[in-house]
Amino acid sequence: MHSGPLPDLDGTRIRALPSPITAPCQENVGRLCGSPTAGWPVAEGPDRRPPSEHTVHSGPIPDLDGTGIRARPPPITARHAPGDIDRPVRAIQGVPMADRSGGSPRACRSARLSVMLMRHMYPISRAAALAAALFAAPLPSAVRAAGLAATPPMGWNSWDCFGTTVTEAEVKANADYMAKFLKQHGWQYIVVDIQWSDPQAKAHGYRPGAELAMDGYGRLVPAPNRFPSSAGGRGFQPLADYIHGLGLRFGIHIMRGIPRRAVQANLPVEGSKVRAAEIADPHSTCPWNDDMYGVDMRRPGAQDYYDSILNLYAGWGVDYIKADDIARPTHGEEIAALHRAIRKTGRDIVLSLSPGPAMVKDLPRLQENANLWRISDDFWDDWRALRLNFILMSVWGGVGRPGAWPDADMLPLGHIGLRAERGNDRTTRFTRDEQRTLMSLWSIFQAPLMFGGDLPGNDEFTLSLITNDEVLAVDQHGVRGHAVAEGGDSVVWAAGGAGPDEKYVAVFNVGDAKAIDVRVAWPALSMPARCALRDLWEHKDLGTIEQGYTFRVPPHGSGLYLLRHAR
Repeated sequence: MHSGPLPDLDGTRIRALPSPITAPCQENVGRLCGSPTAGWPVAEGPDRRPPSEHTVHSGPIPDLDGTGIRARPPPITARHAPGDIDRPVRAIQGVPMADRSGGSPRACRSARLSVMLMRHMYPISRAAALAAALFAAPLPSAVRAAGLAATPPMGWNSWDCFGTTVTEAEVKANADYMAKFLKQHGWQYIVVDIQWSDPQAKAHGYRPGAELAMDGYGRLVPAPNRFPSSAGGRGFQPLADYIHGLGLRFGIHIMRGIPRRAVQANLPVEGSKVRAAEIADPHSTCPWNDDMYGVDMRRPGAQDYYDSILNLYAGWGVDYIKADDIARPTHGEEIAALHRAIRKTGRDIVLSLSPGPAMVKDLPRLQENANLWRISDDFWDDWRALRLNFILMSVWGGVGRPGAWPDADMLPLGHIGLRAERGNDRTTRFTRDEQRTLMSLWSIFQAPLMFGGDLPGNDEFTLSLITNDEVLAVDQHGVRGHAVAEGGDSVVWAAGGAGPDEKYVAVFNVGDAKAIDVRVAWPALSMPARCALRDLWEHKDLGTIEQGYTFRVPPHGSGLYLLRHAR
């Protein structure tokens, strides 16, 4: 366990979290920038400068992986109380940005790359700068085609409640609930997570050497004892038909590669002259699951295998694929193979990549080939994990756009852990304030929303969290949500609204001890001095307010607001 300050995040000087985090999490943060954390400077203690003085570092920046971003603004010194952002945040000059529609880059005098404020002003992260620069590139037309994932996908995934063991009856029960209570609010995907082919799946992990059900071509099929409608070679088609009949969409989890049992039996590849052993790479394995070998894309016939499984899935009526063991590290050739195979089917299938955190340097490849990619490891109902995601999401802020979304992982809310990998049967351990904070952060970031709890077990509060149309509009229609400032325990995010005279604002208190006041000045958000303010959680207009507003925020709490120019 790591209980001291975090290493310097590639120049950000954001060093400390309020609670311990695990050593693997610390290592994963380092991977974001494509380098290990070893050798990074670690703060020896709190900064001893007066907390009222904030200095922005100046001087040249090394070229960021060829982006050509080199210059910082001149040094400035500001004096203000922590939590107060009356002064506009300085930004790096000359970074081109693109509008959310994926159009041509437009020049900006100052790119909206925020300088962090945590007791003193910090220089911008090189990773965040690189992400924003790459974000300026036009979105590939293949990803934009047919409006696939035009907004962050919203749905349910079986992992947080049922782990590897979900049954057909449980999937249908969650689909029925979604159709009745959630579909009208934009929720549409029902996703069956890992090892649906294991007839003897167990809670709290995986079975080594599991005898996975598969066809004569080495393609995994549902275990009939868990999915009775799949018997007789029908696969997931009957279940997909049921879900489609509710007006919803159906998704499945897959692992990168080809089943080891198919390789051992040297089964033929459907539609190809090659056999499994000729394309498998026994040295390319998943460190936490032993079901598969990687596919060596250099070998003739390797693409044929991915084509064969996508033909099967498309025939079942699959609309969403969560591909695992493929984004950390990035297996670029197999990602591209999946993308090509999906395109060949002619069916609109969302491709989501796991696990995270993905690396910022891989952004062009991810945008070209996938619709979603994970930016965090598995996320559970622990405040320390949520606090870490504030940092990870700030690195990727502003990158999401139609067809290509950074994914902060599922929402471990409601009734989870029934037969999960992590923990036992429980209601989420997040407090109500923390649950709103989670939904506010995911929404202002424009993250995919995949609910992890067993939907039929929702209480009224949980249902209210995921049916607040004003909050969901921030996620679905906000523009380039990004961190604006941090000061002490306060964090402020902003995103563009539906028009040029609107902006969404989220305020957070990440401290543990007491409520704080967070002062936000409208000019700091590039808004006019006179604005109307609406509380989106409470569905309440707060009036027309001059210059700015002071928000009172409880510990681990948040607020989410719509700011509109009042003429």
